[in-house]
Amino acid sequence: MIQAQLQTQTRADEAFDCLQTAIVKGDLAPGEKIGEVELCSRFNLTRGPLREALGRLESRGLLVRRPHAGVKVVSVSAAELLELYRIREVMEGLAARQAAERMPDEEIRDLLATLDGHEKMIEEAQGQAYYQAEGDYDFHHRIATGSRNTKLAQMLLGDLYYMVRMYRYRLSTSAGRPHLALGEHRRIVEAIAQRDGELAEFLMKRHINAARQNIEKKIEEGVLTI
Repeated sequence: MIQAQLQTQTRADEAFDCLQTAIVKGDLAPGEKIGEVELCSRFNLTRGPLREALGRLESRGLLVRRPHAGVKVVSVSAAELLELYRIREVMEGLAARQAAERMPDEEIRDLLATLDGHEKMIEEAQGQAYYQAEGDYDFHHRIATGSRNTKLAQMLLGDLYYMVRMYRYRLSTSAGRPHLALGEHRRIVEAIAQRDGELAEFLMKRHINAARQNIEKKIEEGVLTI
């Protein structure tokens, strides 16, 4: 009985990871209506684990359920997305400043090693994408936790984090953007390693501002439709 429960939970975790990755990478697009039968067939899932995964995705704000309309992948307007990036610019700038003041040396070294892993991944993708898995492998997640500011980390790693991840991958596919973003990440970590909070904050804010400008450009060119 216990073994069966563990297997069911494992399948639910796998279904959750599978669907969340599909949402982040855009295989399940913002605003797309989804059904259980289609998802089971498309991703080779079974009903029980799928339903549990859908509930978890809904609690993270990645899916929305509307009466008589079913379940859809969450979406935001262009104006809302740009506002999210303005919020990130301020909050993540503060997180970088406080990480410079509080992040242990061992964590900084580990983060630099993580960026080396990111570089290999970008090279394998021939410079066409920069996908960061959730949690410790995600640069922005590590800076938020490294700030040692519990309230700030909770705000950055709540619904805001999961919503933004949906668009970060799509935006990372611009020509040259993956290498550029990685270079910006390295300079931020170097400032943190030097314990220069003012510089770390400035570089983080400039990094996110550049991403926002990239979004605006893509929208204006019709490359990114929201």
